[in-house]
Amino acid sequence: MRICCITPSRIPSETANSIQAIKACHALAKLGHEVILIAPGEGPSGDTQEDRWQILADQYGVHTYFRQVYLPPFDGWLARRIFPWRAAWKARKFKPHLIYTWLFQSAVGGLLQKRKVVLEMHGMPVGRFAAMWYRFFLLIPGSKRQMVITQALKDRLGTVFALPQPPTFITPNGVDLERYEQLPAPEQARKQLGLPEKPTVACTGSVYAGRGVELVLALAEKMPEVHFLWVGGRPKEVDARRAEVQRQGLDNVTFSGFVPNASLPLYQAAADILLMPYQLNVGGSSGLAPVEFFSSMKMYEYMAARRPIISSDLPVIHEMLDEQSAVFCPPSDMHAWEAAIRRWLAKPDEAAQLAGQAYQKVLTFSWTSRAEKVLEGWGT
Repeated sequence: MRICCITPSRIPSETANSIQAIKACHALAKLGHEVILIAPGEGPSGDTQEDRWQILADQYGVHTYFRQVYLPPFDGWLARRIFPWRAAWKARKFKPHLIYTWLFQSAVGGLLQKRKVVLEMHGMPVGRFAAMWYRFFLLIPGSKRQMVITQALKDRLGTVFALPQPPTFITPNGVDLERYEQLPAPEQARKQLGLPEKPTVACTGSVYAGRGVELVLALAEKMPEVHFLWVGGRPKEVDARRAEVQRQGLDNVTFSGFVPNASLPLYQAAADILLMPYQLNVGGSSGLAPVEFFSSMKMYEYMAARRPIISSDLPVIHEMLDEQSAVFCPPSDMHAWEAAIRRWLAKPDEAAQLAGQAYQKVLTFSWTSRAEKVLEGWGT
């Protein structure tokens, strides 16, 4: 099939949304579909499509080519509001068999064009207009499907919107399993990255509010013999965290800053334990949001990395992990987190068993299996 994917994310960027969009497009391309990504802004610098593609391949760790189309300008209130319609209109040029989008308006535009449509949702429609466009998506007849990242989100949509729902697929975020197949042992990974050779506890992702940075710093103060590594974050936020570490005199904490997704598996392999210290409200590029519908990409990466996971005890995490594949702690109970870290550092064999159970669970959660699931029965 020829598939136009319409994303609101700037490409390339450091946001999780941009990674998710690229991974979704790449999975469709790997399945043999002709994929055209339509995104706002100027896109990567480069004189040719090949140059632009190489920038994306290097940053996101993808290898199967798909075309990209960028629609400038993007800055400004009006430009952002009309982008979904511009993108849907642009897609007409390519005569796609399917429009795959994260935008309600673009999904509606695809249905009005009599195209097949997949709408991917990571949260509830926010605001009056978003809810209105989602209702239009539900009411307009056509060949359509929706993807939701958690069972909790599917349940809430069915409760809030008393309208017939299209075929709905629960499709959490995925992982490129092949990138995690031959990772080095933690000691070897630390040596390759020039990290201190000492027990290492790591967290990857942004350093926004609600991600657990304060908890990690408190743990570092209590456990000077352990190196705490945080990988990711935008320069401004990372600089602020580094300054905070200096003020506290913590010499066992490293904020690496942004790392291309292609390099992330090696950093995760450098850890003896991987943390998901989410709080009850998690910050993102759009501000704070509750975690009730959350599907963390790094959770699947952690599972693929075969390192023991300690996670905040949140209901949505239990949709994927259980007590046989992870350890759970109350989000803000620093003493519980400290005890869990000390336990698993002291019992590496048991920790390896825990990690092995998580790895077995993630084997069916590749990006390609996710794409296969939602397109099943719609041809090639």
